[in-house]
Amino acid sequence: MELLGAPLDDDAVEARLAELARRHARAGHIGVEILNLLGGQAEDLLGRLPPQVRARLDDASERALRAAIDTAHRSRGVTGEAPGWMSRAVGTAMGAAGGFGGLPTAMAELPVTTTLLLRTIQDAAVDCGFDPDEAAVRHDCVQVFSAAGPLTDDDGADLGFLAARMTVTGPTVQALIARVAPRLATVLGQKLAAQTVPVLGAAAGAATNYVYTRYYGEMGQVHFGLRRLAIDADRDHAQLVETFRRRLR
Repeated sequence: MELLGAPLDDDAVEARLAELARRHARAGHIGVEILNLLGGQAEDLLGRLPPQVRARLDDASERALRAAIDTAHRSRGVTGEAPGWMSRAVGTAMGAAGGFGGLPTAMAELPVTTTLLLRTIQDAAVDCGFDPDEAAVRHDCVQVFSAAGPLTDDDGADLGFLAARMTVTGPTVQALIARVAPRLATVLGQKLAAQTVPVLGAAAGAATNYVYTRYYGEMGQVHFGLRRLAIDADRDHAQLVETFRRRLR
């Protein structure tokens, strides 16, 4: 998508910002659905995991994210573009399968779920007119994971992904993955814990995957929507992000 005609006027920019703010708010409240299902609090979920599993989460999340980057990218050549509902449907089915066998199958499902979430973020980039083959766009897709997760109450964490894009190099991407992995570990840990709920394991796995796919799809739309708006309005991206932050506050 290329910029056509004159830049957007102030009213059009405000309308776009308002819509992105609505998306951000909607994403932040999605986690209530899963909490209602489980009848618990987000911070209590991780306590359900065995200590050895919690200790492995950071490393497992980093490995899953590294593998997901290439796998999600290659999947576009196989499946083409898919509507958002299809990603949610696949994710829901994967979550149910992962939760059906308890913790072992849930752990095995983590890399697949991470790939699906990353693919959902890539789809948001495409919706906003960006090419997922570009290194900078792939970098931004990973960065969206630093938005923490739908069960967090930390608004600051939800704004972490809005940082200005850095120069994209191999070491930069590796450093980004290392920085994002602990946040992703919390997200995946909550999901694992939900899937260990007796009897509800499969249902909880399906619900968490559905919620997380919606969440990261919305956050991807916000992230790349702001980048698109900066282009369409011919405005500085960093200043536009700061305007958006003030609106959210």
